[in-house]
Amino acid sequence: MPIKNYTGNRNIRRNTMKQFKFEDLEYVRPDFNKLGQIVDGYTDRLKKASSYEEAKAVFSEQDETLKKFTTVCTIASIRHTLDTTDEFYEKEDEYISEQIPVVMPKMLAFSEALSESGFRADFEKEYGKQLFVSLDLQKKTFCEANIPLMQREAKLTDEYQKIMATAEIPFEGETLNLYGIQKHFEDADREKRRAAVRAYSDFYHANETRLEEIWDELIQVRNEMGRNLGYDNYVPVGYMNQGRTDYGYKEVAAFREQVRREIVPLCEKLYEAQAKRLGIDAVYFYDEKRVFADGNAVPAGDDDFMIEQARELYHELSPETAEFIDFMIDHHLMDLKNKPGKASTGYMTALDEYKAPYVFSCFNQTIFDAQVLTHELGHAFAGYQAMRHQPVSNYYSESTDIAEIHSMSMEQFAYPYAEKFFQDQADKYRFAHLQEAITFVPFGVAVDEFQHICYEQPQLTPKERTLEWKKLEEKYMPWRKYDADDFFDRGGLWYHKLHIYLYPFYYINYTLTTMGAMEFKKKDREDHQKAWEDYLKLCNCGGSISYLETLKLANLSVPFEEGSVAKAISIAKEDLMEEMKKF
Repeated sequence: MPIKNYTGNRNIRRNTMKQFKFEDLEYVRPDFNKLGQIVDGYTDRLKKASSYEEAKAVFSEQDETLKKFTTVCTIASIRHTLDTTDEFYEKEDEYISEQIPVVMPKMLAFSEALSESGFRADFEKEYGKQLFVSLDLQKKTFCEANIPLMQREAKLTDEYQKIMATAEIPFEGETLNLYGIQKHFEDADREKRRAAVRAYSDFYHANETRLEEIWDELIQVRNEMGRNLGYDNYVPVGYMNQGRTDYGYKEVAAFREQVRREIVPLCEKLYEAQAKRLGIDAVYFYDEKRVFADGNAVPAGDDDFMIEQARELYHELSPETAEFIDFMIDHHLMDLKNKPGKASTGYMTALDEYKAPYVFSCFNQTIFDAQVLTHELGHAFAGYQAMRHQPVSNYYSESTDIAEIHSMSMEQFAYPYAEKFFQDQADKYRFAHLQEAITFVPFGVAVDEFQHICYEQPQLTPKERTLEWKKLEEKYMPWRKYDADDFFDRGGLWYHKLHIYLYPFYYINYTLTTMGAMEFKKKDREDHQKAWEDYLKLCNCGGSISYLETLKLANLSVPFEEGSVAKAISIAKEDLMEEMKKF
């Protein structure tokens, strides 16, 4: 069927699996009314099925239909983030966001029919119980009263993204976006670093009023969603939307306390050592990214160089990653260059119809480029493996608390190959990256606790919420100093973290999974082959089993258990203490 393709010939036909390139994939506005009718038909047929074979055939047809449908929606979403000023895809993405809640009752009706099917035991035997666990979560997190609220939520988050993506920050005769200005946080000139952070802060300060309004309304909208589902606020819904079935708030709070006890003191020591290296009395916020007095490691080549080095890395790492990286590059499934109008974010998504991951980011010629490349490719590799090992799209994506283990562990597996990206500065990269991985964790748990405060105390004013963030900085980041930056000093830094706006309660996953990544670091050093085998198990299983079951499968510890944090970071701590002596 000829359909629109915004990037080229609008009447070309879809290429074959082996031949396609992302820019050639066709797009047509999805017909949600038609989808609803089709799904209604599947539901009716499923209810009438007289045998498991008949019921399974309906389930498989429904799965294939959804893969095609979601792929079209994802194409629109990707192209919107590639250029947020493109009105065509902006409108398409807005349309899709508005229509998805409308068709959800149809989808849930099919899920309910599947759950209540007389052949449920047969489905569980073939596909596992997790299929129905995820379906039950869907039912618990949706009601028709929330449809207009979900549509409003989408409009608010789209507005936030556009504000971020279209940022224009004047700095030393240039106009930079949010990624571009951050490059100067590493400058040799301390005053230039200070000025760059101030320019960054000024952008958020200038938009403070509207960002406050968006956040305030998001809290109200999401809490109303929670109340419509029978809860006091949005928090339980946020947890369920993240697929959490085997732990809750108490476990997360216990983990945050372990971080405060075990990691915060280590971070203080790391920044004390950094101050000595830089020859300054104390590390201020604008000094944190300048790890070495003689300069941080920088990539040894341009964006294309980084991609080619990634190809070499993954060819050397394993046969599985070699096949994967060739697929990604040959099908043009990565867009990593920083461009005006491009969304200020990084992500991996998937085109299920093609069993194809897609990676999006914005390089800025710092160590961030190697970090984000290996991080997002870790997500993509896990998706690539799951799509080839799991029988249904329900299992292509793992729960979010597992997902970041894939990405962060891949960063660690890439350590022996750092010379490819940084040549003689590879040791600098490894130290700075490991320090960043550890010092990030207190910030990550602060973001999580901040969200709890906001949703559980919706009566707080914007200024009171910002004060709460300031208190969390004092609790988890006591070293942080801003030096006359009034906006950040009074607690304004949280505005820059898009996950707070876009992905409620996701951010704790980065900290939980850091523990898994540090365990893989230890396992890799002891026995690379065994570590890689465990990592493949983790990737191949996708979302077919629960969080705790997945940890067990990959021979990983449970981060909530007392003492788990100290154990997980032991090797990283030893490495950092030893490496500090060299620099």
